[in-house]
Amino acid sequence: MTSSENASAENASAWPDLKPTALLVLADGTVIEGFGLGAEGQAVGEVCFNTAMTGYQEILTDPSYAGQLITFTFPHIGNVGTNDEDIETVNMAATPGARGVILRSAITSPSNYRAARHLDAWLRARGIIGISGIDTRALTALIRTKGMPNAVIAHAKDGHFDVYGLKKEAREWPGLEGMDLVPMVTSGQRYTWDETPWEWDKGFGRQDRPEFNVVAVDYGIKRNILRLLAGEGCKITVVPATTSAEDILAMKPDGIFLSNGPGDPAETGKYAVPMIRKVIESGTPTFGICLGHQMLGLAVGAKTKKMHQGHHGANHPVRNEATDKVEITSMNHGFAVDETTLPKGAKQTHISLFDGSNCGIELEGKPVFSVQYHPEASPGPRDSHYLFRRFADLMRENKRA
Repeated sequence: MTSSENASAENASAWPDLKPTALLVLADGTVIEGFGLGAEGQAVGEVCFNTAMTGYQEILTDPSYAGQLITFTFPHIGNVGTNDEDIETVNMAATPGARGVILRSAITSPSNYRAARHLDAWLRARGIIGISGIDTRALTALIRTKGMPNAVIAHAKDGHFDVYGLKKEAREWPGLEGMDLVPMVTSGQRYTWDETPWEWDKGFGRQDRPEFNVVAVDYGIKRNILRLLAGEGCKITVVPATTSAEDILAMKPDGIFLSNGPGDPAETGKYAVPMIRKVIESGTPTFGICLGHQMLGLAVGAKTKKMHQGHHGANHPVRNEATDKVEITSMNHGFAVDETTLPKGAKQTHISLFDGSNCGIELEGKPVFSVQYHPEASPGPRDSHYLFRRFADLMRENKRA
């Protein structure tokens, strides 16, 4: 063997031709090859991108991401590992949340004192399919230009795929518009909650001296929302999404909370809006977040619309119209209240400084308000926690009246 042949053999050994073990197949037929991680199998959903640099475990377990495949724009995901404290879905045994995850780089070994498990092992255990080795900048640019595409993510260790079948599934999936996903994520029965926010060197606490009785309607509620409500003195009863206004009001709540959740608010609103209207008429202080905000808008006569690329990330600036202060917020939504359709008596309170879209409303003369973003998250880090205090103040004032 000549020296040149030896060099070629050595280079072939040093630079193996790795076979793709995962595919991302878009509805337009585009096939993107990569390397699989997490669970094997395939899942269909809407591809969105998330700009957060941290909090990937909370993002992946947020029930509002049901029906979606998340592209992280930050290239290094997984380097702080996973733990049980950062899961946002209430039922630890359930797996509502993102259907798949798309990464630029392979997952590195965790390097954080709170890490209990490698992200790859955690993804496998939760049945979340992942793909790495993707040019996430190019994919993000495509979404910004063309909107959020439907796609199928597939992972097979042997690298064998039915590409025709994957293209067909991606092409025929109807998409999130017109889809009610709340039945996938809501609780099956009512339960109580008393865990309060995490404190350094103490962990989570318990609310043992509640001041308020709050009913939280679960459209896909997150743990940290419940913790912050409990931290403001609330004894919380969480009820399924289809609970009637009569049953809620029979519990004599001091306040009612409308939670976040996935899917098209207009579709979920077919059964949720009548309940919300009766709650508003009762005069009970009401606070909504995300999907709860959108359906509150529908309940007062506004309309919602599908967004081009949505808002997903932890760096979104929102202006409070009353104070002119800017909050750095966490967002996760692909639908929004159409501010041009807000009726008289429904006042816009917050707007996105990225695109001017509606991010909050309040009803004039009524103790009812809501926001589009997630004030329980901490990108600010506490810019928006005042909203929970505002809810508590409204309940306190209503009790005194």
